[in-house]
Amino acid sequence: MLERLQKILAQAGYGSRRSCEEMILAGRVRVNGSLAVLGQKADPLKDTITLDGKPIPAAEVLIYIALHKPRNVLSTVENEPGDGRRNVRDLVDVQENIHPVGRLDYESEGLVLMTNDGDLTNRLTHPRYGHEKEYRVLLAKRPDQEQIETWARGVVLEDGYKTAPVDVRLEATQGKGAWVRVVMQEGRKRQIRETCKQLGLPVVRIVRIRLGTLRLGNLKPRQWRYLTKAEVDELKTGSSLNRRNRR
Repeated sequence: MLERLQKILAQAGYGSRRSCEEMILAGRVRVNGSLAVLGQKADPLKDTITLDGKPIPAAEVLIYIALHKPRNVLSTVENEPGDGRRNVRDLVDVQENIHPVGRLDYESEGLVLMTNDGDLTNRLTHPRYGHEKEYRVLLAKRPDQEQIETWARGVVLEDGYKTAPVDVRLEATQGKGAWVRVVMQEGRKRQIRETCKQLGLPVVRIVRIRLGTLRLGNLKPRQWRYLTKAEVDELKTGSSLNRRNRR
């Protein structure tokens, strides 16, 4: 598959695409023995690409996996010494060196994206891209209208930080409690739990059901699947975000 040289070099671990462009401009890159030019494309599986006369290793195949993280599993790939708890890497049986995109609390459950694509990880986690995360939250008591409106405007947490506005809606009652749906762009540690604590709303469960355009769907706890090409493309462009959210 033909790709731009700077992308091939970046995926092979030679730095950012910008720094790889500078390598090409400096005359350090050749394709099949010929000096490369900026904008040139090549097939890393068919062409011989060299940097400073040395062949570059084949780029790692990019993979994308949706996992339903159950409760009481760490959203990390390595535990601290002596920590015997399970982590998300224990649940996905693949050989590639993958990592979770963002975090999900130990006690929370739901969608976790696992990948080895550094560009996509940055796009989904950097605040400037504004990717949304959607949760279903089960509360032990039913929130009143004032609590919902305060949550939506933003809440001052114990450390003095005020959360950004969120979209929060009562979804259904359950016994003395209720399910609410929360859509947010921020990702501070334990933000939903800390917000509910300030509002006097005990949390029973938190389930993440969407990350950007990717949805949890019918995955059961501990189940995982590979993303389709269409899902990966949507995550990279965000092209279906508004259409999906407003259904």
